[in-house]
Amino acid sequence: MVRGFSSIENHFISLIHASKTTSHLRQIHAQILHHGLIESSSMVVTQFIASCSSFKSINYALSIFHNFPNPNLYIFNALIRALSDNSQFQSLISYFSLMLQQNVRPDHLTFPFMLKSAMSLLEFRLGATLHAGIAKLGLEFDSFVRISLVDMYAKVGSLDHALQLFDETPVRTKATNMLLWNVLINGCCRSGDVQRAVKLFEAMPERTSNGDHKRALDTFYRMLDVGVKPNDFTVVSALSACSRIGALDAGVWIHDYILGNEFRINKEIGTALVEMYAKCGEIERANRVFCALKEKDLLTWSVMISGWAIHGCCEQALSCFEEMKSTGINPDEIVFLAVLTACSHAGLVDQGLLVFNSMWFHSVKPTVKHYACMVDLFGRAGRLEEALKFIESMPIEPDFVIWGALFCACRAHKNIEMAELASKRLLQLDPKHAGSYVFLSNIYAGAGRWEDVERVRHTMKSRHIEKPPGWSFIEVQGCVHSFIAGDQSHVLTEGIYRKLEELTVRAREQGYMPNTGWVLHNIEEEEKEDSLGSHSEKLALAFGLISTPSGSVIRIVKNLRVCGDCHSMMKFASRVCEREIVLRDIKRFHHFKDGACTCGDYW
Repeated sequence: MVRGFSSIENHFISLIHASKTTSHLRQIHAQILHHGLIESSSMVVTQFIASCSSFKSINYALSIFHNFPNPNLYIFNALIRALSDNSQFQSLISYFSLMLQQNVRPDHLTFPFMLKSAMSLLEFRLGATLHAGIAKLGLEFDSFVRISLVDMYAKVGSLDHALQLFDETPVRTKATNMLLWNVLINGCCRSGDVQRAVKLFEAMPERTSNGDHKRALDTFYRMLDVGVKPNDFTVVSALSACSRIGALDAGVWIHDYILGNEFRINKEIGTALVEMYAKCGEIERANRVFCALKEKDLLTWSVMISGWAIHGCCEQALSCFEEMKSTGINPDEIVFLAVLTACSHAGLVDQGLLVFNSMWFHSVKPTVKHYACMVDLFGRAGRLEEALKFIESMPIEPDFVIWGALFCACRAHKNIEMAELASKRLLQLDPKHAGSYVFLSNIYAGAGRWEDVERVRHTMKSRHIEKPPGWSFIEVQGCVHSFIAGDQSHVLTEGIYRKLEELTVRAREQGYMPNTGWVLHNIEEEEKEDSLGSHSEKLALAFGLISTPSGSVIRIVKNLRVCGDCHSMMKFASRVCEREIVLRDIKRFHHFKDGACTCGDYW
């Protein structure tokens, strides 16, 4: 049985975590000695060593370690990590030897730091010895250990060993797979094997998660640093990464690089530039690039039409659509989806119906996405009965996205009865999809049925179903920063929350009131306001305000639809801070200026 921590242990651990300096730690140390915990509580000692390390007081950490009789695995791991974090790699090896001498068996948390020491000391023999020990303990297929092994071999110059391990790695998660690709590419760049690095970069299978796009950009810059001229494919990949994470500064830099290095802006590079500017909030610059292109294919036109659509420029999207057809290019399903999206954002139901019905004339069969867009078109306009009838008359089975579009419309227009119907259909279609449960929880929360909310959440917990977190990105001085709700990990966290609090006070003075209806917990109003205050886009906004020059545009990318309260805060912030704020959520762009949004509060 694992012993729980006593209240006195919890008390001191909290004090250790709250300490700001080594001097604070020494005061806490005196109290710990008084209670006899420095020689009896491994958890207190573990936390103490970690805090000493964070203050670069490694000698203090060592003195704490030596005063604990018979240190266990946790204490050894804490010390090994502390030594690694402070670049004390020779000492780290000595204490690892001591660990083995005292018959303390290392685990999957020990070896990554040991392998880091081999990398830093460029000790191939040490790394190979550690590899043998890892295999003997059956840890070589642990994902973090495996990545550390590949990284170690690549950085000590043994790329063949690294590639062999990479090839022999069994079933991998997407995150593990991408990390393995990146450590290999970085190892090749470090060892000067640039051609192999380029080939690996171009062979990377999926660069779709946000962290992967940041790493793709880092790899692109690294190739340039070592003197490799990218080819068209590499440039397009880098521009695509900028598009995904809204990295405008990086995209502009790459555009300048293209112009200054005698690249021919063909339709592939041109299309990537149009998409980059459109998805980074510069739709007019996207249009200038588009108009200057001598070569345009169907993809180029669809990217431009989609750009107008996500910016809510329905008239321009429709005009571009007609111009494309006049050149003799027939629209495909992607183009029709973009035009329908533009109509939906503008509330042009009748125009959308005309476009939808014209698909058959162009021999394009509507897919489930087009039907979902039509449901969204009816729903946004508040024509919920027509939306439901449209679903019932569809020649294909409505899927999760279609019922989800109806639900969102029902919630926006407060039609609880129809929303409950849509939510039940969602649960029938995919009982394990987190969104189904969240949708149902939303309904009950909106009706104040808190017991039903808790029942749904209990079901989610018992079935191990979790809602993926929302995130927001903001680019400052060419560096992309990411935030999740309630984030405390950024180095400027204290300043971010202080700025957000100041902004909220100023917005309240201008009439802003937190819309606690967007918080789905049965908690007090004050707590709900606190919850709203730490949404990822608000944290990104506060960071932008303290990190960019006065008067400059703040650009934020969010992976979910912006909530009503954050939308309201952005409007007030644009006025009280005299800043233009450009927010891209999963549906569209919102341009906030002087207290108003280009969406006209219709989104």
